[in-house]
Amino acid sequence: MNLFETVTGMGHEQVLFCHDSACNLRAIIAIHNTSLGTAMGATRLWPYASEIDALWDALRLSRGMTYKAACANIPVGGAKAVIIAHPSDKNKELLRAYGRFVNRLQGQFVTGQDVNLSPEDVREICHETQYVVGQEEKSGGPAPVTAMGVLLGMEAAIAFRWQQENLEGLRVAIQGLGNVGKHLCQYLHEQGAKLTVCDLDRAKTDDIKRLYGATVVDSKDIYHQEVEIFSPCALGGVLNSSTIPKIKASIIAGAANNQLEDERLHSKLLQEKNILYCPDYVINAGGLINVYHEMNGYEELKVFQHLNNISDSLEQIFIRAKNQEMTNHQAAQSLAEERIQQAKTRFMQKTTSSNGQVFPHFIQPI
Repeated sequence: MNLFETVTGMGHEQVLFCHDSACNLRAIIAIHNTSLGTAMGATRLWPYASEIDALWDALRLSRGMTYKAACANIPVGGAKAVIIAHPSDKNKELLRAYGRFVNRLQGQFVTGQDVNLSPEDVREICHETQYVVGQEEKSGGPAPVTAMGVLLGMEAAIAFRWQQENLEGLRVAIQGLGNVGKHLCQYLHEQGAKLTVCDLDRAKTDDIKRLYGATVVDSKDIYHQEVEIFSPCALGGVLNSSTIPKIKASIIAGAANNQLEDERLHSKLLQEKNILYCPDYVINAGGLINVYHEMNGYEELKVFQHLNNISDSLEQIFIRAKNQEMTNHQAAQSLAEERIQQAKTRFMQKTTSSNGQVFPHFIQPI
């Protein structure tokens, strides 16, 4: 990998490599774009096979956060951080050391919980820095709101594809029963959907089967289920040249980040199969919406009102892709980039003084 060429080619402003030998912390903070405001992005902890894999994940995820914020009409920039470690190695010293690195950025980067981090872990990080959101005492964590956003995205997709108003009787295959996946199962069950699920943790599948009457299948079999909707809610890269030919669903709508292994190639394959793909950083924006409101005085009603932006953006993406003969992935990117440019133009108009001086901007509600 040509490091600087890759970073600048994806539009990143800065990438920080963090190391603390005392606790063996290895972390990467990728700040993609701060045009709309302070960079926000959660932190995930994962035992990456290599440092290059960790860097690539941070780069793609942070770029996705920029587009996610733009599509959700949130005036923040995009960033992401990864800690290279096995979950069993997670401890107080590691988390606090990471918090000190976050604090050194003095608010340029605001983070929260992602894969393998809990609200309790967030509180440990908070001992060293104030630039963290998602504490359990404030809003209960982002997972339920992320799942609700995915549900709204599914409703937008079925309305566009079949002019159907609700999910009752539809078959949905959910891949991954983590915090978001399990909440999504609950919401879908309440809507009358029929669930097929998989997870590497047998206890999680047993719970969903008991609670909601879900059909449990092996992880390798989840792709070719006879369902209307396939919902990836685990890790990224699951939509690829091997899995896409197996998929029988008409709609893909899930919470996982970076679902497309190769964005250009695999978005095109989905289009050729006439599968309506809901771009991941659009449909899974509920968590970002949740923590954004946490920073601005949390009011649950406003959060759920803001969630409607997910449905509105998806509808615009579906129509744009159809009218301009592009993939949904391309339509989502173009919509995000347009909104970023529009916001930058508005900001310049508001903050340029009579002598041309531009003042710094801060996070504030739209």
